[in-house]
Amino acid sequence: MPKQDEKETLKELREIQKSNDWESNIDNVAEKLGDEYSVNVKAKALWILGEMGLKYPQPVELHIERIAEYLEDDNPKLRERSINALGRIGRADKDLVIPYLDRLMKTRNDETGNVRLAFVWACENIATNAPEMFCEKLYIFYDMIGDSNEKVRIEAPEMFRVVGKRKPKCVKPYLEKLQWVAENDEHKVVRIHCSGAVRITENALDKSENN
Repeated sequence: MPKQDEKETLKELREIQKSNDWESNIDNVAEKLGDEYSVNVKAKALWILGEMGLKYPQPVELHIERIAEYLEDDNPKLRERSINALGRIGRADKDLVIPYLDRLMKTRNDETGNVRLAFVWACENIATNAPEMFCEKLYIFYDMIGDSNEKVRIEAPEMFRVVGKRKPKCVKPYLEKLQWVAENDEHKVVRIHCSGAVRITENALDKSENN
């Protein structure tokens, strides 16, 4: 699309984002995912739809399939934003993203580091209110502590913190491994995050045993 049109459309989206009238603008924002719009416009629309979905998950449901289509887009920015949007929507209502979970999980192997990072964030969002969905998938996040991307390595242990706080028995089998990383990893923040995950999980286990 022409640069001037892109500029105006992005301005419109920013105004919607700042407004207090999100629910009535969901369809309008989703329309900006059309093929005639630029990557920048689509990326902005995906981001806003994710934020809208966190607050108004049911009205956004009509557009989730379209959002999920960008999980396999050629452009990494659009893959990243699609993942982020599904994470926010799933945090509000896990049932809305369950049909797309398998496709979402595949993005952990994306060639782009920022896309893999978005995957971890999205899963953390969903796990905040539905940790049980990831009890059998935690090995993925342990493997990602060894990712080639520094930001992914830093963020991956946080999944154990999120799940460990609510479902500590799911994380218990990983405590020894996480403690080893907390003591031996070369990266300070990775060590800190692993240590925090261990501490929070052990505290949650203590509480559950004392109740």
